[in-house]
Amino acid sequence: MALSEDIRDALSEVYDPEIPVNIVDLGLVYTIEVEEDTGSAHIEMTLTSMGCPIADSIKRNVTVAAESVEGVSDVEVELVWEPPWGPEKATESGKAKLESMGIRVPNYDDEGEEDPAGPETPF
Repeated sequence: MALSEDIRDALSEVYDPEIPVNIVDLGLVYTIEVEEDTGSAHIEMTLTSMGCPIADSIKRNVTVAAESVEGVSDVEVELVWEPPWGPEKATESGKAKLESMGIRVPNYDDEGEEDPAGPETPF
């Protein structure tokens, strides 16, 4: 398995403390790039909101989780705000968990239009 997949697996143990869903299933992890020969990793991710008061804590937890992967020597975590996060970015498992908590996840058709109920982002 490639280091990037090992890192993604490790990140599935990192949770947003306000939402009991891991950051991978929430769809917060956008890209994981690893230089296999050096073990240097760059993780591009977002948060559920720009004003997240625990952003530093989540970044630290992501760094620690990624560094726990054998073969990873250095980790850079970059928070990005484009594209903005929405619950539709969650995995199917993440969407099911969000919906079980009463958070409505919009349905999008193949053309990228949202469902007739209209946009609703609970965060």
